[in-house]
Amino acid sequence: MIVETEAYSQEEEACHGYNKKTPSNKVLFGEPGRFYIYRSYGIHHCLNIVTDKDNFASGVLIRAVFISNKNERVAAGPGLVSKVFDVDNKLNSLKILENKFLWITKGDSNLKEKDLVQTTRIGISKAKNIKWRWYLKRSRSISKRAKGDRNPYLENSTNNMSRIT
Repeated sequence: MIVETEAYSQEEEACHGYNKKTPSNKVLFGEPGRFYIYRSYGIHHCLNIVTDKDNFASGVLIRAVFISNKNERVAAGPGLVSKVFDVDNKLNSLKILENKFLWITKGDSNLKEKDLVQTTRIGISKAKNIKWRWYLKRSRSISKRAKGDRNPYLENSTNNMSRIT
């Protein structure tokens, strides 16, 4: 279950498409519903979903994923997500529903707005005050909690997560 995301748009300077379309970011300007993969700091890959419309750079970074029957922190950050799911450039530009490697499906949850925390994005140096990061409040699998948001108790987290996955 995806438990943390961040959004980006070409209208703000933290987006890879802010300045212009280049060979390395052209997928971000493409058809919505595709993976956009980039290497962060030359260390790990980041998994993004292209959103909005053609010729407009926008996407959502998958920051953290809860995986049942695994350590709750195994995919608690974009680098860990790419490591666990073997994400690299081979997935770049693939449609999220029509490939044999990795796909996203709708979950069986009854989430409400109160279940989510909306806060500023992390790990960026520009456009830091935009509140385009969301995470599942009851999850212990997120990369970093907002200031003042306490980590849920393990027993409650486990019980809640098993009900919504």
